[in-house]
Amino acid sequence: MTDAIVLRAGRWVDVDAGRVRSPAVVVVEGGRITALNPAEPPTAATEIDLGDLTLLPGLMDMEINLLIGGPDNPTGLPNPLHGVQDDPVYRTLRATVNARTTLLAGFTTVRNLGLMVKTGGYLLDVDLARAIDQGWAAGPRIVAAGHAITPTGGHLDPTMFQRLAPHIMPLSVEEGIANGVPEVRRAVRYQIKHGAGVIKISASGGVMSHGTTAGAQQYSDEELAAIVDEAHRAGIKVAAHAHGDAGIRACIRAGVDCIEHGSLASDETIQLMVDHGTFLVPTSYLSEGLDLSKAPPALQRKAAEVFPRARRTLGKAIEAGVKIACGTDAPAIPHGHNAKELWALVDRGMTPMQALRAATVTSAELIDADDRGRLAPGLLADIIAVPGDPSQDITAVQDVRFVMKDGQIYKND
Repeated sequence: MTDAIVLRAGRWVDVDAGRVRSPAVVVVEGGRITALNPAEPPTAATEIDLGDLTLLPGLMDMEINLLIGGPDNPTGLPNPLHGVQDDPVYRTLRATVNARTTLLAGFTTVRNLGLMVKTGGYLLDVDLARAIDQGWAAGPRIVAAGHAITPTGGHLDPTMFQRLAPHIMPLSVEEGIANGVPEVRRAVRYQIKHGAGVIKISASGGVMSHGTTAGAQQYSDEELAAIVDEAHRAGIKVAAHAHGDAGIRACIRAGVDCIEHGSLASDETIQLMVDHGTFLVPTSYLSEGLDLSKAPPALQRKAAEVFPRARRTLGKAIEAGVKIACGTDAPAIPHGHNAKELWALVDRGMTPMQALRAATVTSAELIDADDRGRLAPGLLADIIAVPGDPSQDITAVQDVRFVMKDGQIYKND
């Protein structure tokens, strides 16, 4: 017996060359790709003929929140009272369902960028990542942020979605509410101590939060510098929620690695991102996919103002050559609909192949993962298959027929 698997399909996407090649014969052993179109595939192997499908490396979502949304609230914004109604066990069990949904949609690696919730300090997404890695649950590999870090009253403080009365759901520094340089250092250290692989902060106001102006900078320059210093000394990157131009510029100057959203960046700030090599995760499909029908009128007005500008900003960032990775902000769009973000990237100006790169090699670069994002010998056997040619029609990635992660098959339709 052998654990070797030979996958056969009509085509495969060569993301490095920017081409779709034919045919596709991929040999998988021990969870890794060992050969691509070899002259003589191993005879003692399990063969899987996928017919007229196209093989791609597993896709990646660099902004997701698996702990909210999902089976009990499948569309749009999560329950505004989830922070006080859901205990940590219920939240984690829900996350296992969302993780499986995400994997079956073809996304084999994600960054879980945390919200502000009462957990007693436990980093639930870190535990979920461990459970998935140990094979207890099906899901993508997770780079976990633990608790997001935000100032009092900032975006992701529990003012988000609905105002809460004083003393309802008070959060500790360990759970991410941090003000001033000593507290933000302590908050970062706590997340790293308990297994966070990335630090998520709120650097500007949000669209879907009360009491914040979307463009307003929230953390001071000194606080941002302290956050980045603590994270980088530990070898951990920082991702910043930032819509507003001032907040984005402050983050870039402080050395933040990745801007989430970047909706209102000026032309000068876009160029600054290019000059500093700062990544952008635009979460652009929110403009079309976020269900605002039940949002308060004030938040609907903010969205109507910000989202059209955000689409134009992304077009400028694509043209300028900003390093853009794929991220959805699910469940702001439903879990499992992640591939629609690639459609949005194309709609804003990318070619389909550029969008595929954003969801594979650029995302892998963002998380310093050189073992995935391509179909090549020696890399992890994270492989999906879709009908048609996604380099011509990017919507093909919304119809994933086959999912393999680590050489294990999770879906074969």
